[in-house]
Amino acid sequence: MTRYLPISLALLLVATDVTTAAQRGRSAGTAKPNPESRHYAVYVSNERSLSVSVIEGDPDHVVATIPVGTRPRGLHLSADGRRLYVALSDNAQRLQGSGDGIAVIDTGTRRIVQRFEAGSDPEQFAIAPDGRYLYSANEDAGTATITDVATGKALATLIVGIEPEGVGVSPDGRWVYVTAETSNTVSVVNTLQRKVAASFMVDPRPRGVAFSPDGRRAWVTTEIGGSVHEIDTATRRVLRTLPLGPGAKPVGVAVGPGGAPVYIADGAGSRVIVLDPQTGRIGTSIAVGRRPWGIALTPDGRRLYTANGVSNDVSVVDTAAGTVIATIRAGDGPWGIAIGPAPRTAASTN
Repeated sequence: MTRYLPISLALLLVATDVTTAAQRGRSAGTAKPNPESRHYAVYVSNERSLSVSVIEGDPDHVVATIPVGTRPRGLHLSADGRRLYVALSDNAQRLQGSGDGIAVIDTGTRRIVQRFEAGSDPEQFAIAPDGRYLYSANEDAGTATITDVATGKALATLIVGIEPEGVGVSPDGRWVYVTAETSNTVSVVNTLQRKVAASFMVDPRPRGVAFSPDGRRAWVTTEIGGSVHEIDTATRRVLRTLPLGPGAKPVGVAVGPGGAPVYIADGAGSRVIVLDPQTGRIGTSIAVGRRPWGIALTPDGRRLYTANGVSNDVSVVDTAAGTVIATIRAGDGPWGIAIGPAPRTAASTN
């Protein structure tokens, strides 16, 4: 996979390059007003321009660009939306280099305020429901790292599959699933014992993983397999393997607030596949930007956002209508998306 040269920690603490919507380009088209849009923010990692785009407003538009110094991919918000955690990787192969770690961004000031240890080449990660721990996949090392949020220190490193990528934590925080794209496995981490409790096989190149809100099911996408797996989390067995059609290359996955539908980013197909988890049938297919990877829903499930890595934009989908209502220009190589409460910034208080 393409790598990028490390940049010193001093560069990571550079003042935010705030970029207005006029400078970055307005959303294409006119979005329907969204009553919730002023109450949440959307964050997009741009892996080639080494930055995070901040999207807010009604209609949605980029209000800031935050430089992060090294390659960003996975990103998540704290429950209160005050901290944004971003997985960063440098160019050191199979070693924990100076650019590897989890950057902590204060969403109010839009500045990096801390860095956490997360092993070598963290790609994706999950946050425990209580916010105490981070669980990161170390792609080039074949490991997963558990990080203490209070101290920023790594507590444990676990051997998982080959080239681990996707990470999901169960709603009760008891289990973490780590997908491995080369060994075609899913490792199940016992978070209390901090060890791998089980592993099971899926189709070739598993990517994303998401749990249902009740924690009874997990959904795992397999890019080369062109399928999504429904996992019984009690037995850790694959209940169903659902083909997504000719040419499908699924990556990111998100589950609706009520457990349905299941939304799947089909990177190669430049679309979002909408799956009915009850019947296992594909309900519709929504054309979005080129090479969607990251995918996320607003808290009410009314809007879905995709990070489109080739067209360098973000698609905004009205989930009720099943249509794209806006396209927002992002940085170079949009990869991941996180959505949470809109912060009170210096600009918003003036």
